[in-house]
Amino acid sequence: MANLSAHDWSVFLLIVGLRLVVPLFIPRFPLPALLACLVIDGIDQTLFATFTDLPLDNYQSYDKALDIYYLTIAYLSVIRNWRNPFALGVAAALWYYRLVGVLAFELTDERWLLMLFPNTFEYFVIAIEVVRTRWDAGRLKNAAFVWTAALIWVFVKLPQEWWIHVAQLDATDEFKERVLGVPGTATWAEGVANRPWVVVGLLVLVAVLVVVGLRLAKRLPPAAWPFTVDSDEVARHVGWAPRGRIDVAPKGVGHVLEKVALAGLVTMIMFLSWPLLDARLWDVALVVTATVLAHAGLSVWRARAGRSGAAHLGVQVAINTAISVVAMLSFAALATRGAADLSAGDVLLFAYIVALIVTLYDRYSARREASLPVHEPVMV
Repeated sequence: MANLSAHDWSVFLLIVGLRLVVPLFIPRFPLPALLACLVIDGIDQTLFATFTDLPLDNYQSYDKALDIYYLTIAYLSVIRNWRNPFALGVAAALWYYRLVGVLAFELTDERWLLMLFPNTFEYFVIAIEVVRTRWDAGRLKNAAFVWTAALIWVFVKLPQEWWIHVAQLDATDEFKERVLGVPGTATWAEGVANRPWVVVGLLVLVAVLVVVGLRLAKRLPPAAWPFTVDSDEVARHVGWAPRGRIDVAPKGVGHVLEKVALAGLVTMIMFLSWPLLDARLWDVALVVTATVLAHAGLSVWRARAGRSGAAHLGVQVAINTAISVVAMLSFAALATRGAADLSAGDVLLFAYIVALIVTLYDRYSARREASLPVHEPVMV
C-alpha cells in the first residue's frame, strides 16, 4: 500500500468514505440511502479494479464488515421510524436470524449457511420503505408483513444467495457467456455486436414492465400524502412524533440485553472477517459486553445526576467513542492479562462501532417510547 499513487489513494478514500458516510443518512432518508448503499456495495470492487492498482486480496473481508455496518444502521433506523410493533418484530427477527447465520459462516466457512440464513431483512426494509413513501405502512395487517417477508425470502433471496455464495457465479460473466455468446473476458461492445437482438429484446422487456407497472399503479389505493423519502415527514403525516422529553437512554433490562446482543454479534462478525487481527473470539465478546454495560452504567448515572439532556448526535457519538476506547483498552488488558496486541486503528474502529450502536439504539429507542402509538383501523 505504501507504493500506491496519490490517485489510487484518492479513489480508495472516496469509495471507503462513501461506504462509511452514506449509511449515516439511512435513519432520515432510509429508501434512497439504502439503495445507494446497495449500489456502492455492488460496484466498489469494479471501480477499484478499473481505476486503481490497489491489491484487493483482503478487500472481500473488509467488504463483509462494511455490509454489516450499514445493515446495522438500517436496523436501528427501523426502531426509529416504524411505529407498527409487529413490523418491527418481523424486521428484528429477520435481522438477528441473518446475524446468527453470518457468525456461523465466519466460524465454519461453510458457504451454504449464508443460503440457510439469507439476508431477507434488507429487501424487507426496502419494500416497506417503498410503501411509506406515499402510504401509512403502520396500518397494514400483520399478514401483509409476513407475506412480504416470505415472498422476498423464497423468490428473491434464496436464488440470490445460492447464486452468489453456493454456486459462486459471476453475474456479468454469466450474462456475457450465456446471453451475449462471448467469453466473460470480452468487452460489452463485443457482446452487443455479437448478438444485437438481445439489446432490442431487453428494451422491449423494459417497455412492457413500465406499461404493466403503470396499469398496476392505477389499482393502488389513493396516496395518503405526496411522495416523500424523508422519514421525519412521514412521521408528521402519521402523528408519529415524540411527545415530551427524550431521555439519553431507554429504561429497562431488555434494552440493555438487546444492546449487548446487537453490539456483540456485530463486532464478533467484523472481528472474524477483519484480516490481520489476532485475539480470541471469547475475549472480544467479553470486552464488548463489558463496554456496553459500562455505557449503560454511565447512562444511569447521568439520569440520576440530572444530566440526561441529550447532546447533538454527532457530539454524543464522539463522546461515546472516546469512552469506548478507554473501556475497551481497559477490559482488553484485563481479559488478556495485559497481553493484548491491538493497533490504534483497530481499537478506534471497533470503539466507533460499539459507540454508534449504543448511541443510536439509545436515541431511537427513547424516541420510540416517547412517541405514543396511535390506534387506527388497519388497512385491508
